[in-house]
Amino acid sequence: MKLPQGYLPESSNSNLVCKLQKSIYGLKQASRQWFNAFSEVVLTFGFQQSHADHSLFVHGSGDNMVVLLVYVDDIILAGNNLEQLSTVRSFLHQNFKLKDLGTLKYFLGFEVARNSSGISLSQRKYTLNLLEDTGTLASKPADTPISASHKLSLQDGEPLPDPQLYRRLVGRLLYLTHTRPDITYAVHLLSQFISSPRHPHLMVVYHLLSYIKKTLALELFFSSESSFQLHGFVDSDYSSCPDTRRSISGYCMYIGNNIVSWKSKKQATVSRSSCESEYRAMVAATCELVWLASLLSSFQVPVTHASLYCDNQSAIHLASNQVFHEPLHGPLFKSFIAKMGLIDIYQVPS
Repeated sequence: MKLPQGYLPESSNSNLVCKLQKSIYGLKQASRQWFNAFSEVVLTFGFQQSHADHSLFVHGSGDNMVVLLVYVDDIILAGNNLEQLSTVRSFLHQNFKLKDLGTLKYFLGFEVARNSSGISLSQRKYTLNLLEDTGTLASKPADTPISASHKLSLQDGEPLPDPQLYRRLVGRLLYLTHTRPDITYAVHLLSQFISSPRHPHLMVVYHLLSYIKKTLALELFFSSESSFQLHGFVDSDYSSCPDTRRSISGYCMYIGNNIVSWKSKKQATVSRSSCESEYRAMVAATCELVWLASLLSSFQVPVTHASLYCDNQSAIHLASNQVFHEPLHGPLFKSFIAKMGLIDIYQVPS
């Protein structure tokens, strides 16, 4: 960063610096300072900041509600009262220099389409660019994201001569998982080899791209007829990592019929049984359900209970009987038990 144009130092000392009176664009603190300034203004209008997501602000209630979501300097306004929406828009224009882009159609690489049935969310343009850049638009389509027989290891094959290629591809695939829960598990497996990718890992990446090509039309759809019933499904892949023997947790969460959250993640420690592995996955899923309940409360949607479905009867029995927690010590599991009043756990066939 250089001294601003027009500043004339009194000496030729090249080590002179300026003391800033306020934050300016380009500083590492700039984005935080902007968010603080923006938050202060919208709070004075009467918005309430969500405890579940600090970038979410809600004003009013019932049939007179306006919701504001901000990501750096991109803002989404939504509401059920056009007059109130217009008032908020005018207020923002009075306090900030804004460009009104009209009805939401594109946001941070996500394509949004709306009709009377609901809202569709996709990354079709982003996906096409990814396939074009990798030359896989003409490849043979694949039926699955990853072969069930794959057991990827850190020692597979020869190291790649250009590991940056692998890292770029996995990074772009990670962003695509925001609208493609079906590839989340495969991308999670591939992301484990970022530091030292090898030829077999790259081959799996191209297999996944071939699957994405075949399923290019897939998108998320949020039905307007759905209820607000909160429920989720959780599972684990016991001791599946050949290098560490750690298990993988996976869950997907729904509000009514709409999937809203999903994750695949390797567990932090080695589980000693499939029951323990499933239990640890249930802990992660419970934390997500509790957070979603808190987020819904920001929209004044009360959640009295949620449902969690698991296929391991032993883990369900362990979670439902607090006297059996001797093998699983620690505040994480105690916190999980404390939240059990909100969540009903059910067994579901594998």
